[in-house]
Amino acid sequence: MTNTDKDRVVIFDTTLRDGEQSPGATMTHDEKLEIAGLLDEMGVDIIEAGFPIASEGDFRAVTEIAQNANNSVICGLARANFKDIDRCWEAVKHAEKPRIHTFIGTSPLHRAIPNLNQDEMADRIHETVSHARDLCDNVQWSPMDATRTEWDYLCRVVEIAIKAGATTINIPDTVGYTAPVESADLIRNLIETVPGADEVIFATHCHNDLGMATANALGAVAGGARQIECTINGLGERAGNTALEEVVMAMKVRGDIMPWKTGIDTTKLMHLSRRVSTVSGFQVQPNKAIVGKNAFAHESGIHQDGMLKNAETFEIMRPEDVGLTETNLVMGKHSGRAALRAKLKDLGYELADNQLNDVFVRFKELADRKKEVYDDDLIALVSTGADEESQRLQIKSLRVVCGTGGPQQAELVMDIDGQEHSTEATGDGPVDATFNAVKNLFPHDARLQLYQVHAVTEGTDAQATVSVRMEEEGRIVTGQSADTDTVVASAKAYVHALNRLLVRREKTGGDTPEVSYKDVS
Repeated sequence: MTNTDKDRVVIFDTTLRDGEQSPGATMTHDEKLEIAGLLDEMGVDIIEAGFPIASEGDFRAVTEIAQNANNSVICGLARANFKDIDRCWEAVKHAEKPRIHTFIGTSPLHRAIPNLNQDEMADRIHETVSHARDLCDNVQWSPMDATRTEWDYLCRVVEIAIKAGATTINIPDTVGYTAPVESADLIRNLIETVPGADEVIFATHCHNDLGMATANALGAVAGGARQIECTINGLGERAGNTALEEVVMAMKVRGDIMPWKTGIDTTKLMHLSRRVSTVSGFQVQPNKAIVGKNAFAHESGIHQDGMLKNAETFEIMRPEDVGLTETNLVMGKHSGRAALRAKLKDLGYELADNQLNDVFVRFKELADRKKEVYDDDLIALVSTGADEESQRLQIKSLRVVCGTGGPQQAELVMDIDGQEHSTEATGDGPVDATFNAVKNLFPHDARLQLYQVHAVTEGTDAQATVSVRMEEEGRIVTGQSADTDTVVASAKAYVHALNRLLVRREKTGGDTPEVSYKDVS
């Protein structure tokens, strides 16, 4: 490894695999392809596109991502058996630069699951890694729950994997158990102790159960790891994974004490964060580092005064470094298509003509109702636009009666498969009444798992972005919409989710997902 290579940290994004395991974060096929394209464009070195054996949908997504990738290595996940590995290879082999990532749980708790003793597991690791290497010359191996695996046994199995042909050894902190100093020592000691360790790349995969995923990942790099596994917005199982935007910007801002480089174009971070938030249905918390709404906001008088005199007083990085533009009054009802297209391009959105026409119509409607149209309003319009998927259900009109006395009432007219239907319903509040009305016209057994409302900007005329998550027989879908009327936004988001559910029904034929793969890596 050259000195330059020693300073280079490989970014391995697993938003489409580990990130999607976050309950309710299931993405559609087209959304996976879109996010993969954005990751590739941003400079992510390796994209873990999915778990091909999990379902036919996952296999198809990994295959198409592999076929379309321009720069990134495309990786698939496989458990430690030949069937998983063969299926993974069938998907990733279409990539110009494919990788197989195979894993097995090595801690005492995880060895008990397949009921293997140490010798039996060691044999399986040798067989499966060797098999993967026979198929692909780029093989990553992970001892799941490595941070709770006995030290002597961890060294033993890492050596076996290296001898079997693994080119990257990933050390997962599967349950967020470690701490920064320990994370650094673990990697350092493995590199110093295990024969052949100097011939492979060591990687780190950290979960955020104790809130230390970013610190633990950077600690591992200090110990000698040169690959960080991470996700956009820290999306992932339980408390999430290491956030890509955090580790990348930490190394960029503090290069004096963390002298490592990545190939990430950081100006694309904000746009990608927003898209992942939209398609996953997981809103970014306002005070989230780097990409949160308040990350560059200053309200304190002392802070504002300092910012006016010198931005560096209270900002250690520039908003434009992460692709953030200021929220200004930029558009009005007299603005034309060309101005809208140019502004959206500045915000990171390049739309086809038909998409622009759809956004333009909705922009004009918003400009007539809202005095001030901000960047965030435009982003909401694009992010919650009409799906290319089936729109069998559409809201035609909604009238809600609410107040302090008596039950709230909704009068709804919907277009269902081209025919208009109307109904009235009551409920515990206007949103509940509206959802009951939708269910009157389109009966279903889907369970509402999540209902969230977020104001896009300030003021009583602000748009509300509503997210809903629904589950039916193992299928999980999300729906989003934005409107200055919160109840209307709620109704459209609910119907958006139902339309997606109909598409899932058609594609799965009523079957539930084939494989559960929670808590892997």
